[in-house]
Amino acid sequence: AIDQLAAQGTSLTNYYAPAPVCTPSRASFLTGRYPVAAGLPGVAFPSDHLITRWKQIQGENIRLPADEVTVSEVLEAAGYHTGMVGKWHLGDSAPSLPNDFGFNHFYGSLYSNDMPRFHLYENRAMVEDEPDQPELSRLYASKSLEFIDAAVARAEPFFLYLAHHYPHIPLFASPAHAGESAGGLYGDVVEDLDRSMAQLVQGLQQRGLADNTLILVTSDNGPWFEGSAGDVRGRKGNMFDGGQRVPFIAWWPGNIPANTSRDGVTSGVDLFPTLLELLRLPLPDDRDIHGRSMLPLLLGTEEAPPRLLEFYAGSNLFAVREGRFKYHVRRPVEYNLSSTLPISVSLPQGPWLFDLSLDRRESYDLSTTHPQEMQRFGEYVENRNRQLKSNPRAWR
Repeated sequence: AIDQLAAQGTSLTNYYAPAPVCTPSRASFLTGRYPVAAGLPGVAFPSDHLITRWKQIQGENIRLPADEVTVSEVLEAAGYHTGMVGKWHLGDSAPSLPNDFGFNHFYGSLYSNDMPRFHLYENRAMVEDEPDQPELSRLYASKSLEFIDAAVARAEPFFLYLAHHYPHIPLFASPAHAGESAGGLYGDVVEDLDRSMAQLVQGLQQRGLADNTLILVTSDNGPWFEGSAGDVRGRKGNMFDGGQRVPFIAWWPGNIPANTSRDGVTSGVDLFPTLLELLRLPLPDDRDIHGRSMLPLLLGTEEAPPRLLEFYAGSNLFAVREGRFKYHVRRPVEYNLSSTLPISVSLPQGPWLFDLSLDRRESYDLSTTHPQEMQRFGEYVENRNRQLKSNPRAWR
């Protein structure tokens, strides 16, 4: 089903998740702002977790701040019926629950399924104490269609944010199709995900909604222990492209060109301004919105204009990309510090410079042969670090 969406739609081959781990990427998806500005640059844990208590001692946010404006809030105010199904992972208490950020309806979990107390909630009430995890992908597709039916019954346009858990570990596959994939358990999980996508698309078609529905498919970070990042270096949790360069598919029959790929540099921070431009809604003017609309690129009317894209690990600016060049402030470590907290750390080596048009695997450092680019990027990072200290939330 996902391959069919790509064949019938447009794929972006230089699309980056906003962060190399889950929580900050999700904060950026919803707000159009880099994770630091969105106020949640690190992974969120349950309120009673030791890591959460340590973050509080350090004065860090443990949930998405209530003063952030999400795309769901903007669309709800514009008359859309808004829903979220799946993994939230931006806080487990008010005022940072899905219903607090413009979602009329929520069904899913507040955290990853590898964290303690994995429950399912409907709006603010727990409805499943021990979810049937092998059937979770199918369940989320069914709940998504229930939400769509409710919007149709209300004669309202709808916005749905469907955030599947898998293939995040621990992995569970439906017994009905166990062993069918050549990729083992991981492959079974991916095929379950694909079947759930088919369930959703077929549901739209049966309801006569497919031709007027835009579907965007992407990920919040690169693969972790299993899965493939393709021909790029690195994995979840680091600054190489394998940590953040992820698939992106846009499908909208009759509007978005079919069987098309575009190589303009884009990011998850672009989703917020893209949807607002599509609906002719204004951006907030009291804060910096770091994303830019991808709508002309997706519709095939324009190429992506040049830009400089920033890459963060936690609150630190670790890399930037502009055109063919990617500049690493410090060499990122290529392993995870713990099983639940994959992050990159800084080592004395670096900075590095790579030409991604020739070296997609970021293997050949050009820092000694391109002094002008090194100086320009170095000055940019130094200036941005000053801005981050004086105005980390990027208020205007």
